[in-house]
Amino acid sequence: MSEALKREAARAALAEVRPGMRLGLGTGSTARHFVDLLGEKVAAGFECLCVPTSEVTAEQARGLGIPLTDLDTIDALDLTIDGADEIGPGLALIKGAGGALLREKIVAAASARMIVIADESKIVRELGRFPLSIEVNRFGLGATRRAVAGVMAAHGAEGGLSLRLRSDGEPFVTDGGHVILDASFGRISSPEALSRALFDIPGVVEHGLFLGMCKRAYVAAADGVKTVDP
Repeated sequence: MSEALKREAARAALAEVRPGMRLGLGTGSTARHFVDLLGEKVAAGFECLCVPTSEVTAEQARGLGIPLTDLDTIDALDLTIDGADEIGPGLALIKGAGGALLREKIVAAASARMIVIADESKIVRELGRFPLSIEVNRFGLGATRRAVAGVMAAHGAEGGLSLRLRSDGEPFVTDGGHVILDASFGRISSPEALSRALFDIPGVVEHGLFLGMCKRAYVAAADGVKTVDP
């Protein structure tokens, strides 16, 4: 059921796409459905130009014949469609389970609008149930990890901090060459303050709090797709 709901949310967001748009393509299981549906439109003659947020998405898009570019070639995007791990009040988001949070945030920030697609399980009253991804430089990892743990303690985190690993036990490495710390807060009562505190740590490259960026969400449930605005 979950995959079917994700696809319905992606289909609803596809109605926002107009011919000739410059689009940001998200990463993750829900965004993958949107890329598939967009590929069907492109195969039927639809024109667009897209910037992928990960090498995985780029490979999928190329396989579907979707024209790709980058933010060195064009300076802005009309729309980005992406998924989310959590959608909180005011469309505050937690993202990063797919490991592409840095590129996702760069692409979203370069877009006139960001739209999120999800199934209803991603809606929360307060962010933090899902672990927060924190992308960090590999140099000085121990020091950065201790500093992040200090921030977690100051913000009342209820869980631990772990280095993301691949299935073979080696550290997961992002497309940018960084590693990811997953921080289990349980609840995040002040996302803005937490965001500032994490960015004050020199080794932190980016984190998965997307605040004030999402302009609309399409959320699929058994009774249909709901449109959620801030």
